[in-house]
Amino acid sequence: MKITSDIKPITYLKANAAELLDQINNTHRPVVITQNGEPKAVLQDPQSYEDMRNALGLLKLISQGEEDIKHGKTRTQAEVFKNVASRLQRR
Repeated sequence: MKITSDIKPITYLKANAAELLDQINNTHRPVVITQNGEPKAVLQDPQSYEDMRNALGLLKLISQGEEDIKHGKTRTQAEVFKNVASRLQRR
């Protein structure tokens, strides 16, 4: 993030909303909006937001998997394949 161009006061947002949206969509960098000198919001283009949400979802799944490993909640590959084959045969 470029501090000088990616942090804007709310008054800048009010006066230059279209320009700011163009900047966000062209650079794919989020912009921090401040109010009274304090950060209050982040504006981000839709694709970057979606990518971030997907990445967070994957990290959550990895974390859950690590917890399962820690607590011994695992099965061998052979067990999983046997279970899948058994379920497919019942259909």
